[in-house]
Amino acid sequence: MKTVLEQIRRILPAAAVLEREPMKDHCSFCSGGPVSAFLIPGQEETLLKLLVLLRESGAPFYILGNGTNVVFPDGGKACFVVSTEKLQGLTSGKENHISAQAGVTLSRLASFAQEHALTGLEFASGIPGSVGGGILMNAGAYGGEMKDAVVSVRCCSRDGKEIREYSAAECDFAYRHSLFQQEECVILSAEFCLESGERSKIAERMKELSIRRREKQPLNLPSAGSAFRRPSGYYAAALIEQCGLKGVSVGGAQVSEKHAGFIVNTGGATTAELEALLTLVSNTVKEKTGVELQREVILIP
Repeated sequence: MKTVLEQIRRILPAAAVLEREPMKDHCSFCSGGPVSAFLIPGQEETLLKLLVLLRESGAPFYILGNGTNVVFPDGGKACFVVSTEKLQGLTSGKENHISAQAGVTLSRLASFAQEHALTGLEFASGIPGSVGGGILMNAGAYGGEMKDAVVSVRCCSRDGKEIREYSAAECDFAYRHSLFQQEECVILSAEFCLESGERSKIAERMKELSIRRREKQPLNLPSAGSAFRRPSGYYAAALIEQCGLKGVSVGGAQVSEKHAGFIVNTGGATTAELEALLTLVSNTVKEKTGVELQREVILIP
């Protein structure tokens, strides 16, 4: 790792290489120990160079967007984490198109669309993720999903040597699913096509959704978003509450008393406690209802 770090420092400025960086500072659940280094390329070209180096060196690495549904182990991990947070390119084009790099937050993307009187991304205004992560998971809320607005997605191979553009049809979007969960690639940017609208009405809809989120979701505590995917024919939160699990805790990890679909960090929760609670919830729901819950939170092994 030391030799690889020396090579990385020839590509990235010192401020963009955070050695032994705790992942609790970069993931929304606020748990996770240190990784070998947290790397923050400032441009797409630099990211590609970094990927070439990491792949050729054989060093293990992860790509991280906004860290909103990813949790790292408490003891840390001997790996590099490459953040896309500085990839912030965001432009409007002809025919109601918007192009955004992977690190742009979904809230900024939605606000940018509103500023340009474009409707279709209001649902994304309160999703605490990035464009890259949102496309990877086909993020959605209040009846909207990323697939509804995506025209194309630019990716590079994990060795940084090949760039390819996928049409929306090729992305294989489905509920919380996309092709990129299986493909060996890194999302670089995406193009969206929206409809013309009125700025005031778009802003009003975003405000309405924001109020609904504050009323129903535990936004005052760290979480990794929805803990489980919606099982076919059911709602995960309703099943969890039905099983008497609302408010149940393992250490500092708790099934939210406000919304049973969220597991929150009430203070000092560890990744091990989160995993134990996820297991307790899924096992209990399976035993009492016969429904198998699938985790939406990604636990890095």
